[in-house]
Amino acid sequence: MIVTENIHATAVIDPRAIIDPSAVIGAGVTIGPWTMVGADVEIGESCEIRSHVVLMGPTKIGKNNRIFQFSTIGDDTPDLKYKGEKTELIIGDDNVIREGVTIHRGTIQDRGKTIIGNKNLLMAYVHVGHDSVIGDNCILVNNASLAGHVVVGDWAILSGYTLVHQFCLIGAHSFAGFGCGISKDVPAYVTVSGTPAQAKTINSEGLKRRGFTAESIAAIRRAYKIIYRQNNTVEEALTALAPLIAEFPDVQLLADSLQQSQRGIVR
Repeated sequence: MIVTENIHATAVIDPRAIIDPSAVIGAGVTIGPWTMVGADVEIGESCEIRSHVVLMGPTKIGKNNRIFQFSTIGDDTPDLKYKGEKTELIIGDDNVIREGVTIHRGTIQDRGKTIIGNKNLLMAYVHVGHDSVIGDNCILVNNASLAGHVVVGDWAILSGYTLVHQFCLIGAHSFAGFGCGISKDVPAYVTVSGTPAQAKTINSEGLKRRGFTAESIAAIRRAYKIIYRQNNTVEEALTALAPLIAEFPDVQLLADSLQQSQRGIVR
């Protein structure tokens, strides 16, 4: 290990770890044996990096993150259009990244960075492709995989072995069942299952756990029926949702996800 002025005095680094001299390691960080921290990696305070982790840069990791063994974070994307350009991975605070997770940096053809928010749980062998964005408080269960350019809204849950096509939008508070194959956008609050994924209902249980009122949940359920049970086009549904939004502002998030859709929504 090479000790440099970039390593805070309170960091605890196993002598078997390999640390690039340019890496910046914050206060209270712990790094286990046989972990490699590459060039242009910045690790915020109080992070725990277990053994056998590979961190490549440019990558910026916030505070209080836990990264488990055999994960590869911030490596080049295998996308064939990537030609070694300098792109980024940005990870927020309080995330748990379990065993064998892979997260790739961005490409210059899109935003040039992959972004992970705060308080997310990425379980074993999750893959986050280049230029993807994950919001806050999301859960990606074992082997869930995001192709490039995917956006996942806050509080979304992707069950095990869910596969998401590139450029899809996964709405906030949505839920994907086990083994979903998602190739279209999932609106906010909606539960999907199957391959190809189909809309089933709203994620009412998740909304209850997050403190949504019974009245708001009932309004979101009515909005779901306007979209999925009345043979409306998206444009017709948006018009029909306007009075409901005026009375129940939580429905606006669902309308926003319809308006943002580029691939069409899961039906």
